[in-house]
Amino acid sequence: MITPDGHRRVRFEQEAMQYVCALLRTARRLCGNRESAEDLVQETMLRAWKAFDQYQEQTNCKAWLFTILMNLWNEHHRKPWVRHEAAVQDDFEPDQQAVASNSDDRVFIHEVLACIDRLTEDQRAVLLLSVVEGLALREIAEILQVPIGTVMSRLGRARAALREYLRPSPGALAGARERRLCDAVKPKGY
Repeated sequence: MITPDGHRRVRFEQEAMQYVCALLRTARRLCGNRESAEDLVQETMLRAWKAFDQYQEQTNCKAWLFTILMNLWNEHHRKPWVRHEAAVQDDFEPDQQAVASNSDDRVFIHEVLACIDRLTEDQRAVLLLSVVEGLALREIAEILQVPIGTVMSRLGRARAALREYLRPSPGALAGARERRLCDAVKPKGY
């Protein structure tokens, strides 16, 4: 016989625990290092567990958890998981199933992540929640507690900034992929 608390634990594991990796991915980009991100996600899950009786089963658990994460981030922005640019270590490894084994692709992914880190915190949060986590603009507005127009504006600015950051400088190649392409079309003996 499952006790009420046992049933609550099973529901929490089924509904909430599946989003730990997504929370960690976003927290890592917000915090700038793995240890701080793990602390932020641990606190998020602890708060979610304590408030799980208030969670309504038919709602979006992912959005609920991201609301907690972003509220914690905003509450404690100057505390343990504060972002220090000098302390940022790029020890983040993208999901290995999503990354091709091609080293050029891995280099490109790290270039994109570095550009995401250059965005303002507001733009980075909206971009991560929308593009990476796939949340709807309405959900992001509720999570961040801002109007949907603000979310749309931040997302547009984030995308424009990323395009600018990733644009190759005039006369320079953007990366190994472009060098390989140029080598392939260059006449022999040149």
